[in-house]
Amino acid sequence: MTDSNADFLHTTRSSYDAIAKEYAERFPSGLPHPLDRALISAFAELVKENGPAPVADLGSGPGYVTALLDSLGVPVFGVDLSPAMVTLAREAHPRLRFHVGSMTELDLPDATLGGILALYSTIHVPDGTLPRAFAEFHRTLRPGAPVLLAFQTGEADHLHLTERFGHEIDLDYYLRSPAAIAAGLTEAGLTLVASVVREPQGEETRARGFVLARKD
Repeated sequence: MTDSNADFLHTTRSSYDAIAKEYAERFPSGLPHPLDRALISAFAELVKENGPAPVADLGSGPGYVTALLDSLGVPVFGVDLSPAMVTLAREAHPRLRFHVGSMTELDLPDATLGGILALYSTIHVPDGTLPRAFAEFHRTLRPGAPVLLAFQTGEADHLHLTERFGHEIDLDYYLRSPAAIAAGLTEAGLTLVASVVREPQGEETRARGFVLARKD
């Protein structure tokens, strides 16, 4: 692991550890719009059509999306970089499995996952490290398995926050277009299925992008 990758993992982990409790209180469901929930449901159907195998919710946070997939009949477990987030998820959803890990180095065998969900978690992965994460997606997915990403959209936009919810943090946000995400997944050997942009709603200030792909 390179020093730059280790630095990004450390700052992202420590930032979310600091804000985990307030984040979970501020975003109790994580899916405020019906379109978001519809896309999760479509992803779940694709997983089930391809045959039974566990799904990894990468960047699972407080675990509400992991729990939603479970309610839709999908075998699922959550992975998050932040130990504090994993603790909150285990407390809120004791039936489900959550563990600490990074999408850049998944502790999973090849071709064993029935799907990968990464909602608003790739936004913290630097451009130079993103191909490594996408390569891990390809390595761990079974043939035919889907992957769904959600992210705030932007054209090669980079934000850095030093405070959130009254806590000092050191957190980078990389805002990318759906076309850029789709290109990265394609370069990793995945096949594009759909790309959707939802305009900002309510307190949101940026459009949301969704990219669905699969491993052939």
